[in-house]
Amino acid sequence: MDKQKIIKIAIVIIIAILAIVYYISTNQNTADYEDILTNAAIVENKKEEPNTKEEKNKIKVYVAGEVNIPGVLELEEGARIEDAIQGAGGVKVEADLKNINLAYEISDGEKIYIPNTAEAESEESGNSSDVSSGNNSNSNGKININKATATELTSVPGIGASTAQKIITYREENGKFQAIEDVKKVSGIGDSKFESMKEYISVK
Repeated sequence: MDKQKIIKIAIVIIIAILAIVYYISTNQNTADYEDILTNAAIVENKKEEPNTKEEKNKIKVYVAGEVNIPGVLELEEGARIEDAIQGAGGVKVEADLKNINLAYEISDGEKIYIPNTAEAESEESGNSSDVSSGNNSNSNGKININKATATELTSVPGIGASTAQKIITYREENGKFQAIEDVKKVSGIGDSKFESMKEYISVK
């Protein structure tokens, strides 16, 4: 083999080696670039993820009666009577819960009284399902239809025992009244009856 052919073969081999090196280098750089883009996208997505955890407001309620640790509790807004009882260390053996609506949503400043068996038996039917907050009327004497017992509701003109129980049942099933006009959603309370009672009721 002459010298010229040897040189040509050497050149071809060198070109081939350079081509292979270039190919490997190019692919590696592309892979690195793709990794950089992927990592950047992940970081950006994390930045854009909204903070879905919302901090709830706090309320304070007073729990009394047949609970192990009576007193003022701080709970999250939207808490139920069941939550308040648990926060008060649970109920005593003498507690009577059969007429307590454990799913009732409580508000700031309310008093929750858990009766014992003897007290529960002496109460009128339908009264003990409410949150007890003393006299459920405000400073101008209006009855709070979101808290009042059946007896307190019947003190309002136009509300008899049957209507009072309907009001209690409605708020237990549908939540608190947002305005006094909402009481007309209760079966049996129309415009005429509402007119006779509106001056005597409130929702706060």
